[in-house]
Amino acid sequence: MKAIRVFVRSFKEAFKSVFRNFSLSAASVACTTITLILVSIAILVSYNIKNVTEKLENELTIVVYLEREATKDQAENLKKTIENIPNVEKVTYKSKDEWKFEMQNYSSTLNSTLSYLKENPLLDSYAVKVKDAKYLRKTADTIKEQEIVRSAEYGEGTVDKLVSVFDLIKRVTVVIVIALVLVTAFLINNTIKIAIFSRRSEIEIMRFVGSSNYAIKLPFVFEGLFLGIIGSIIPIIVTIYGYLIAYSKLNGHIFSRMIELVKPFSFVLYVSLILVTIGAVVGFFSSYRAVRKYLKV
Repeated sequence: MKAIRVFVRSFKEAFKSVFRNFSLSAASVACTTITLILVSIAILVSYNIKNVTEKLENELTIVVYLEREATKDQAENLKKTIENIPNVEKVTYKSKDEWKFEMQNYSSTLNSTLSYLKENPLLDSYAVKVKDAKYLRKTADTIKEQEIVRSAEYGEGTVDKLVSVFDLIKRVTVVIVIALVLVTAFLINNTIKIAIFSRRSEIEIMRFVGSSNYAIKLPFVFEGLFLGIIGSIIPIIVTIYGYLIAYSKLNGHIFSRMIELVKPFSFVLYVSLILVTIGAVVGFFSSYRAVRKYLKV
C-alpha cells in the first residue's frame, strides 16, 4: 500500500511540477517539439521513398523469349525450371498471338503491318517477376542458360543503374532517420538534465527530511515522461494535418501516377505512435539518468 501511495503522490507531484517550473518545462517541451517535427518529416519522406522504390522494383520483370521451334512440352518444362529459380516469384506465359493482338491495338501502323504478314513473326514468351530486384541480372543470366531460351531481357544497363540508385536512396533515408532520432534523444536528454540540475536544492531538502531514493526519483522520472509526451503533441498534430493536406493537394501522387504517396489514414497514426514513443521513452530515461548520475541520489 505504501508503494502505491508513493507512486500516486509522485505522479501528482510530477504533474504539478511541470506547471510550477513552467520556464524550464517550456524549454524542454520546445526542444522536444522541434526535434520531433524534424524526425516526423524524415520518417514521412523516407517511408514514401521506400514505398515508391519498392513499387517500381515490383514492376521490373524479365521477358523471356522462346525459340520459334520450341514445343509445348518444352515450354512447360522451361516454366517449371524458371519457377524453381530461388529469386523467381511468378512466371506468366504470353503467346505470340497475344503479343500480336496487343501490338495491333497499340498502333494502327503496327496493325496494318502485322495484318499484311501471312505468318506471325513474334515469339512466345514468359514474363518473370522476381522477388529481389538486386538479383535481377543473376536471375536473367540463369534463365539465358536454358535450352530453348532465345533471350531474357530486362533493360540491362538502365535497370541495373536504377536498382543501384533505389538501394542507395533507401540506405541514405534510413541513416538520416536514425541520425535524427539520436540527435533528438541527445537534445532532449541534455535539456531535461539542465532542468533537473537547476532544482537540486529540492532534492537536498527531500533527502534531509528522510525521503527514500525511490520517493525522490519517481516524481522527476514522471516529470520527464510528461514533458516527452507533451512535447510530442504538436509534432503529432503537424504530422496528421500536414500530411493529410499535402496528400489532398497533390492528389495522392508526385509528378506522375507512378510516384504514389502512402495513403494517410493508418500511416499517420503509425508515425504519431512512433513520435509519442520517442518523446516518452527519451524523457523517462533522461530524467532517470539525470537524477541518478548528476544529482547523486
